[in-house]
Amino acid sequence: MASRPPEADELLTPAEVAALFRVDPKTVTRWAKAGKLTSIRTLGGHRRYRAAEVRALLGDIPGPRAGEAAASEAGPALGA
Repeated sequence: MASRPPEADELLTPAEVAALFRVDPKTVTRWAKAGKLTSIRTLGGHRRYRAAEVRALLGDIPGPRAGEAAASEAGPALGA
């Protein structure tokens, strides 16, 4: 059985990318169509995304501020 060459990129499915960004997989597809994210097509026509590029985009997203982090950890606020 042949192993992958070390220079081969790790590829992610739209669902895997969506889980990382906490968005719908369709949103990831829209990003690719808009040129915000590079996609690779499989022989079957499915989109795949380079993990390194996705991680770089994740690093560009600013984290929540101190007050927002505490609120998000507490869960959604219930309206009265």
